[in-house]
Amino acid sequence: MLDHQQSGLPSSARRHFLGISAAVARRVAAAGAIASLPIVGSSKPAKADEPEDEPQCFLKGTRILTPIGEVPVEELAIGTLVDTLNGPMPIKWIGRQTYRKVTSPSWHSSVAPIRVGRFALDDQYPHRDLYLSPKHALLVDGVLIAVEYLVNGRSIAPAQMDDGEVIEYFHIELETHEVVFAEGAPTETLHLTGGREHFVNFVEYERLYGNEQPAPMRTFAAVFRHYGGRAELQGLLRLALSPIVDARDPVQKARARTVARAELVNV
Repeated sequence: MLDHQQSGLPSSARRHFLGISAAVARRVAAAGAIASLPIVGSSKPAKADEPEDEPQCFLKGTRILTPIGEVPVEELAIGTLVDTLNGPMPIKWIGRQTYRKVTSPSWHSSVAPIRVGRFALDDQYPHRDLYLSPKHALLVDGVLIAVEYLVNGRSIAPAQMDDGEVIEYFHIELETHEVVFAEGAPTETLHLTGGREHFVNFVEYERLYGNEQPAPMRTFAAVFRHYGGRAELQGLLRLALSPIVDARDPVQKARARTVARAELVNV
């Protein structure tokens, strides 16, 4: 049984988290209507789509909100309750991944975490620097956006990890695709459409659950990701129109807001 001290998370922050759930529920319903809109990122376009099979994970040390306070993700266990936007839920499984340098002095961009600076998204979260793998999605304005598409080079940027020889990631799987709070920020739980062989402890899952093939999870909200070339032109047209009519997609709006916050907040 885990023995964790209370995190001291301010009650105002907890109310803030729980208070957004009603608004998120409304936006999630609306997200289906915009799920087919192509959107553009910093260098490539994006669209709402099903998540890829690549895992999206929390860097070791990331604190996850539970009913007893915040707990480092590596100290969580199967059966532990974590707070979600739909209330406390038990962990079904925790996948682990470990990467080690072999020859290159630098980490590949697909492996190196992205740092979401303190208060980069909101006045209250994340309340501590948050480190996510590039494809891990944050819930922003009712839609899920992979953190790599929110990079602005200042408040949200690739982490400087080249001095380290090992990177460890952990991911939380619940019975359903949910949103938990990592360093206070609303982030997705594990959503897989394929197998778990890329996790170093996938055998543990098979021992617990056999070779079950559960029904595909329904995503908590529309998931936005980069897509092909035609959508890039459409995204640029949206930006060109925005001074007249705000035709920007959710990623463009979210990134613009984080850039504006970075000018005001030291992140």
